[in-house]
Amino acid sequence: MKKIKITLVKSPIDRPERQKLTLQALGLNKTNSSREVEATPQVLGMVRKVNHLLKIEESK
Repeated sequence: MKKIKITLVKSPIDRPERQKLTLQALGLNKTNSSREVEATPQVLGMVRKVNHLLKIEESK
C-alpha cells in the first residue's frame, strides 16, 4: 500500500470541532507535526476534509 506524509501547517484554532477531531484521529496534535500513514480510502477521506490545513507529500 502507498504511504503519504502529512504535516499540519495551519493551526486548528477557530475551526469546527469536527475538523479538530479529524486532525486528532490522524495523529496531528501540534503545528508542524508530521505523520506517515497508509493511503487507505478512509485516511484519504479524512485528509480531504482538512487538506486546507495540511501539506501532503507522497512517500516511497
